[in-house]
Amino acid sequence: MAKSKRDYTARSIQVMKGLEAVRRRPAMYIGSTSERGLHHILYEVVDNSIDEVFAEACDRIDVTLHADGSASVADNGSGIPVDMHPTEKRPALEVVMTMLHAGGKFDSSSYKVSGGLHGVGVSCTNALSERLEVQVVRDGERHVQRYERGVPVTDVEVKGKKKGSGTTIAFTPDPEIFTVTDFDFDTVAHRLRELSFLAGGCRITLTDEREDAREDGEPRCEVFHHKGGIAQYVEHLNEGKDALHKPIHFVREVEGTTVEIAIQYHDGLHENIFSYVNAIHTAEGGTHLSGFKTAVTRAINAYALSSGLRKEKERNFTGDEVREGMTAVLSLKHMDPQFEGQTKTKLGNSEVEGLVHSIVYECLGEFLEEHPRDARRIVGQCVIAARANDAARKAADATRKTALSSGGLPGKLADCASRDPEECELFLVEGDSAGGNAKQARNARNQAILPLRGVIINVEKNRLDKILDNVEIQAMITALGAGFSLNGGNGEAEGEHENGEASSKFDLSKLRYGKIIILADADVDGSHIRTLILTFFYRYMQPLIREGHLYIAQPPLYRIKVGSKTYYALDDDDLQRLRGELGNRRITINYFKGLSEMDANDLADTTMDPEHRVLRLVTMDDAAEADRIISTLMGSKVAPRREFIAEHARETRNLDLWA
Repeated sequence: MAKSKRDYTARSIQVMKGLEAVRRRPAMYIGSTSERGLHHILYEVVDNSIDEVFAEACDRIDVTLHADGSASVADNGSGIPVDMHPTEKRPALEVVMTMLHAGGKFDSSSYKVSGGLHGVGVSCTNALSERLEVQVVRDGERHVQRYERGVPVTDVEVKGKKKGSGTTIAFTPDPEIFTVTDFDFDTVAHRLRELSFLAGGCRITLTDEREDAREDGEPRCEVFHHKGGIAQYVEHLNEGKDALHKPIHFVREVEGTTVEIAIQYHDGLHENIFSYVNAIHTAEGGTHLSGFKTAVTRAINAYALSSGLRKEKERNFTGDEVREGMTAVLSLKHMDPQFEGQTKTKLGNSEVEGLVHSIVYECLGEFLEEHPRDARRIVGQCVIAARANDAARKAADATRKTALSSGGLPGKLADCASRDPEECELFLVEGDSAGGNAKQARNARNQAILPLRGVIINVEKNRLDKILDNVEIQAMITALGAGFSLNGGNGEAEGEHENGEASSKFDLSKLRYGKIIILADADVDGSHIRTLILTFFYRYMQPLIREGHLYIAQPPLYRIKVGSKTYYALDDDDLQRLRGELGNRRITINYFKGLSEMDANDLADTTMDPEHRVLRLVTMDDAAEADRIISTLMGSKVAPRREFIAEHARETRNLDLWA
């Protein structure tokens, strides 16, 4: 029963002391209590060590995933202060570890820049850990303190003499908080590799001591050390592409804010821009990215006109045209960044936009003037992009007219009765025959079926006008109802182009289905088709992936009958597991070569019914690595693809980028 107004008194106000608020509402501080949140508490500790690198006090960070499920981060930085705090009357180390909004990051004399300016990082890790131990080496002594679920269980104790300085934090994620407590090596490695570029010169080591990660009895270990910084980063991102020039790299500091940019154009069709603030990846961009984009557009248009490569009567290049084939990394170091939300994915400082714009416009303009050969190549690519964009817009208009003339939906779509996107699902089914089975197996109230005939066009190798001419692409765009992004990007609005024409945009609010499910054969051909469809969504409808709308269905490879009972196995390992469970009983095994060999009942029971099906969510936790692998596997260069396949051939039978 709801309380009356009379019941609402001062007694109703709860005051949560210390780190209790973090444990009561962990998602408010780390985003989630699943795998993403688990890795977030590790990154908060790592980010503190990176701040030491930026303060020029550290050049080595060691991250270890231990056999007992704990993780540790050790650096050779200054070490957290251990002397008595003047107002809290406790050691400063304990204050930092147990109080929100406590730390040296708020004092500009201690840290010029920091990724942890919200001041809740390491204390959140402490609060959400079953156990945590911190060791600090300062002034020739080793200081140790232990905690349990954020509460100190020992005092700060001196444990002998030790030279040097640094901090080591070892913690065990709390199973009472997290639904997943096993760190993923590759996920951690991706973040550490990224940080090694951003903190160029720092040596970062990742060691996995867990039993299943050992190689020839030894712990798995990777070292990340990139002296070339972000200039080397763009070269890494462009693996598998033909670069037009060496990286354009410049650094400027204005009034305490440092702007570092690396740009390299390649012969591909897609832009790839990553922005950071104090080593935090701003996935949603912000004012620094807006200033960068506007400056690049104006600088290239100004040079094209002044050099005679573009005539006055010709229209200016649009933003997406000057960024076609661009790979760029923007790294901002700011004393007081204002992020939107604790997850720090978008920068909001208004003054940063003009600052970045002026620096980029000046420095890029100087590069173009001083390197005319490279400048001609860049402008030449913009000319080609502009011509293709004009053709693409005509094709887009034709696609929209086709959709309108056909009543707005493709003829082969078997739509569902519901019009509530939250409950509606669209299955993209490989082949007309399998599509027919899926139509019989579906729940017609909320499940729609769109059969895709044959292999769709490889969007990595073709421009948008050719892509939009593909019948299957047209059908998917029309069925989803949210449009597509002409610039091949993530649909982020950029305002109007230089010529006043508004940018085409993928509009997620118009999406007709809450779940888009790719349903293809569980073989190599099916994997190829899935990859082509995924590449299309990644390049032209990226918000589908970012916002968790895209899934891959997992149809079984085998049907096992034991008397009147029926079982299904997803793969060979699953089949062997079932064999072991069924023992010596007489069984009949049917192998499904493809979806068309499954009858409607099989498909309904295993792949369509929400109670029994297996779906994998397609995520973008590491967009840079996803882009690099897509370019390697689906691009025009053969050698990198051959090397990738040779390197990973033993890891899996059916390669799936988002497994």
